[in-house]
Amino acid sequence: MTSTTPRVAVVTGGARGIGAATAARLAADGHAVAVLDLLEDVAAETAAKLTADGHRAIGVGVDVADEDAVTAAVERVVTELGAPTILVNNAGILRDNLLFKMSTDDWDAVLGVHLRGAFLVTRAVQKHMIDAGWGRIVNLSSTSALGNRGQANYAAAKAGMQGFTKTLAIELGKFGVTANAVAPGVIATDMIAETAARVGVPLEDFLAHMAKEVPAGRVGQPEDIAAAVSFFCSDEAGFTNGQVLYVAGGPKA
Repeated sequence: MTSTTPRVAVVTGGARGIGAATAARLAADGHAVAVLDLLEDVAAETAAKLTADGHRAIGVGVDVADEDAVTAAVERVVTELGAPTILVNNAGILRDNLLFKMSTDDWDAVLGVHLRGAFLVTRAVQKHMIDAGWGRIVNLSSTSALGNRGQANYAAAKAGMQGFTKTLAIELGKFGVTANAVAPGVIATDMIAETAARVGVPLEDFLAHMAKEVPAGRVGQPEDIAAAVSFFCSDEAGFTNGQVLYVAGGPKA
């Protein structure tokens, strides 16, 4: 546990995978957690598991690309848990394809969820951080930000998250708010399973192949990412601001 001061945390895309692991880790760190996700039923289930373990948590259904829905979701968090001062922008989708096959909808959907979503939720939450004089924003980027075949939209979105993060750090630092990004490598999640299915490779074979490319000799687990997020959200991370941490089992640029 890296933080002893209880806060209210918002985790977008928190129903499954990295988001759910992050919600569990922040709850274990002593924070109340709002699990925001488009999959409202799954978000409620994830929150219910945390509540059953003795934590304060709620599940909130929201399309992070919908401005009015984001406003309503944050208002609900304030009402039910209190003013949020920790935000993890994890919501994301994949619409992979080679550039000449990629539709405009594929492009817009990915940038809408990742970038518009992070912008809308951060804008809605930051005022509570400024009022408190303390805040932690962690944005999920990816090693794909460095470029990845078949992911022009996703790579652009994840690179954009890094620029967004650094700008937030500059603008909000004087208010006691830090902004950092975690860039995962290959992590065993449903999203990776979707990629394996898309390329027609059994998941176990796909993960085994990917592991061979990782210096650590394995693919990552959602808990690996949650641990890095936990540090950035801690009291002790107050002088770590505007950074991008690649959690990928090996060095990245």
